[in-house]
Amino acid sequence: MDATIRHVLEAYDTWAVVGLSPSPWRESHGVATLLQRVGKRVVPVNPMCDEVLGERSYPDLHAAAAAVGPIEVVDVFRRSALAGTHVDEAIEIGARAVWLQLGVIDHAAAGRARERGLEVVMDRCPAIEWPKLARSSD
Repeated sequence: MDATIRHVLEAYDTWAVVGLSPSPWRESHGVATLLQRVGKRVVPVNPMCDEVLGERSYPDLHAAAAAVGPIEVVDVFRRSALAGTHVDEAIEIGARAVWLQLGVIDHAAAGRARERGLEVVMDRCPAIEWPKLARSSD
């Protein structure tokens, strides 16, 4: 397993999930449910929702960070063309890492995040990586 993936999964507990859907049929919902199940705090970021998975939803990362305090990982479930905006917000709020989901690729944004000291995982899914982590620690 990639060392960055391992570190982000093991070290950070507060995850803002940008684009978290209230629909249980959407990938973002399933991933956030897994994150909660393994003990992570999930902070929904979706301006169209008041609450997701029992947690208050925020319109953007700035509002989320102001309300809940430090956000360690920003997990982006948005189209690649929109990902850079959220990566820049992650930098602004002092996140420690950004995780761009499967199919979400923005090399320029990833470069900006790395330059500012954030860990970056791109085109991967925690729901796929978490079981690998569990198997590798056996």
